[in-house]
Amino acid sequence: MQFCEECGSMMHADGEEMVCQSCGYREAKDQDLADDFVSTQDQTDDDLIETEEDANFEGKPTADDVVCDECGHGVAWYTIKQTGSADEPPTRFFKCKECGHRWRGYS
Repeated sequence: MQFCEECGSMMHADGEEMVCQSCGYREAKDQDLADDFVSTQDQTDDDLIETEEDANFEGKPTADDVVCDECGHGVAWYTIKQTGSADEPPTRFFKCKECGHRWRGYS
């Protein structure tokens, strides 16, 4: 990331130059920064936590210490997501293996 020497705003690449988004100042790319460039092109979504309504929970870990409010079944798939601040415990999202009912649990 490179910042404008004129106004301090973040700059973006334009060919072999960096251009300020705010004031239009241009300068050559900082080659030291180019060596540190990291691409997320090869990033996988193996550790992605699905919490949307149509999320596929099948294959996720299961919990046998819960009871579904809809059918009374005692096993559910779950995912964990940090929904509050870092000093609060994460939220577990459940999906009943029997009827598909979804709910969340707080620690």
